[in-house]
Amino acid sequence: MGEGREVDEGGRDGRRRRRAMAAGAVAALGGAAGVVTLGVKAGLPWWVLVAAAAVTAGLAGWSGARIALREDARDAILEPGENVVGTYTVRPPFTEHTPPSPHEGPRYQLRVTSCGMQMWERSVLLWRHPWPELRVMTDGPRLRVHHQGQEAGTMLLEPPGAVQEVRLVASRYGAG
Repeated sequence: MGEGREVDEGGRDGRRRRRAMAAGAVAALGGAAGVVTLGVKAGLPWWVLVAAAAVTAGLAGWSGARIALREDARDAILEPGENVVGTYTVRPPFTEHTPPSPHEGPRYQLRVTSCGMQMWERSVLLWRHPWPELRVMTDGPRLRVHHQGQEAGTMLLEPPGAVQEVRLVASRYGAG
């Protein structure tokens, strides 16, 4: 990409940047409004409200922009006509000593589309398989996914009931 160019070869950089800025602005406004509302109800002085709203707006805006960029990266790999059916948080098999910061969001997510399944670690695609090549089973609260005879993953999903939802979607789209 050349110096000062707004757009890449696919015409997406400018659009991605505008979407991220818009998402950041909406998050910043919502965060600041929430802080001001709570502060007014609590009877805080105006200078405390302004300081707290400014800090909250900055952090919320930054988080909103990061989330929008992550979603754009995920949407960029969708095939024409492919739709996202659902996105589910995958709980790690062990509890981390330091949980991720709230602005980072969940570390692992399973994305179910009309064409298959995708496993993401934040903005990195770990694997992607089409429905006809998958065998999806439930094992109590766990979802077991096999790809061409090998286990692709056994996972605990959030929210509760997500395992059954994914199994129903898999059977609808032709997974074994």
